[in-house]
Amino acid sequence: MIRFDRSQQALAIGIALLAGFVDAVGFVESSGFFVSFMTGNSTRLAVGAAEWQHAGAVAAGIIAVFVVGVVSGVLVAARYPARRTAAVLLLVCALLAFAALLRIAIPGWPAVACLALAMGVANAALEGQGGAVVGVTYMTGTLVQMGHKIANALRGTGDGRWHAHLWLWMGLVGGAVAGAHAIFWSVPAAYLLALLLAAGLYLWALRSSRRGA
Repeated sequence: MIRFDRSQQALAIGIALLAGFVDAVGFVESSGFFVSFMTGNSTRLAVGAAEWQHAGAVAAGIIAVFVVGVVSGVLVAARYPARRTAAVLLLVCALLAFAALLRIAIPGWPAVACLALAMGVANAALEGQGGAVVGVTYMTGTLVQMGHKIANALRGTGDGRWHAHLWLWMGLVGGAVAGAHAIFWSVPAAYLLALLLAAGLYLWALRSSRRGA
C-alpha cells in the first residue's frame, strides 16, 4: 500500500470502500455470511462442520465462488496488463449488474453468490511489488501492518508510515456502514449504489491508465 503513489492509494481505498459496501449488503441478504471477508466464512465453515449444520456447506460454497472470482480476475488482469485495474473493475461492474438482475428475478442465494464472485474478482484489481496481488477486500493483514508500523514509529526506527493502512481500513468500514444503511433502506437502491460506485471506480481507473499511456 505505501509503495503505491497517491492516485493508486486513493483507488485502493475506493475499492476497499466498495468491498465494505458490498460485504454489508451480502451479509444482510444472506443472514450472516460474508461475500468479501473469507476468514469469517472459514470460521463459519469450521463451526458448521463441527456441529453438522447446513451453514458449513453454505460458507464453503461462498468461499469456492470467491476463489473462482480471484482466478477470473487474475486471468483478466493478465490479458490486459496495460489497463489491468480498469479491465478488472469493468468485470466487477458486469457482475454487480448481473447480481442486481438476479436479485430481481430470483431473490436469494444466486445474487449473493454473484456478489461473492465480484469481490473475488476485485482482489485482482491492483498489482503489488513483484507482481503480487494486493487484497483490498479484507483487513486483517492491513491492521497487522499498521500495528507493526505504529510500533516502529513509537520506537523511532524502521518504517513508521502507518497512516495509509489506517485509511484503507477506514475505507472498508465506511463502505460497510453505507452498505448497511442502504440495504436496510432499500434493496434495489443498495444494489444500484454498489454498481454506481464500481462504475465510478472503473472510470477513474480508465482515466488513470490513459494518462499513464
